Amino acid sequence: MAITLAPSLLAADFTKLAEEVSAVEKAGAEYLHLDVMDGHLVPNISFGVPVIQSLRSASNMVFDAHLMISEPHKYVEAFAKAGSDIITIHVESDSNIGETLGHIKSLGKKAGLALNPDAALERAIPYFNQIDMLLIMSVYAGFGGQKYIMDVNEKISEARRLLGPEFDIQVDGGVYLHNLSVPVSAGANVIVAGSAIFGSDNPAQAVLDFKAATL
Repeated sequence: MAITLAPSLLAADFTKLAEEVSAVEKAGAEYLHLDVMDGHLVPNISFGVPVIQSLRSASNMVFDAHLMISEPHKYVEAFAKAGSDIITIHVESDSNIGETLGHIKSLGKKAGLALNPDAALERAIPYFNQIDMLLIMSVYAGFGGQKYIMDVNEKISEARRLLGPEFDIQVDGGVYLHNLSVPVSAGANVIVAGSAIFGSDNPAQAVLDFKAATL
């Protein structure tokens, strides 16, 4: 299965976002992962709709919005209008999960569901028929630069068994070139990398190195 690379904007230099996004896109990154945090569901605050809207005209990448917010049902329409192509919500959020996923789909967007490392895969199974992507967090949502939690590999493998060979399973957190093979071997096919790409000295070269490693 081909691997899709999703550099995480959270690790980019916010003084030159358009330049950095353009560089990773030209290097071959397919998705731009957009970590939206509200300080409630996760202990951090990041960016929101205005940043996504401002970048939309500067990129043709798939905008992959990861809503780490407690009440995503209130905001999915705004993120859809801002240009998000995939909108992922957390199973741990306070929204009605099924209704919110349905709303995302009704807006013509792909729907994703995310699980923190301590959330059992069984919590996502009732929604498998509503989602286009399952996001398995390999660190606890909220901060970049954390170490990959190896215990999630079993969850990734079981998700791949249940969802089949073609379904998109995304892994987010602690993935670098040196351990890229770990989530991929477990069954992930959409790889989020923040510090490893935008946090490197040369993000475009980092994308090329990641892509070469998955050939």
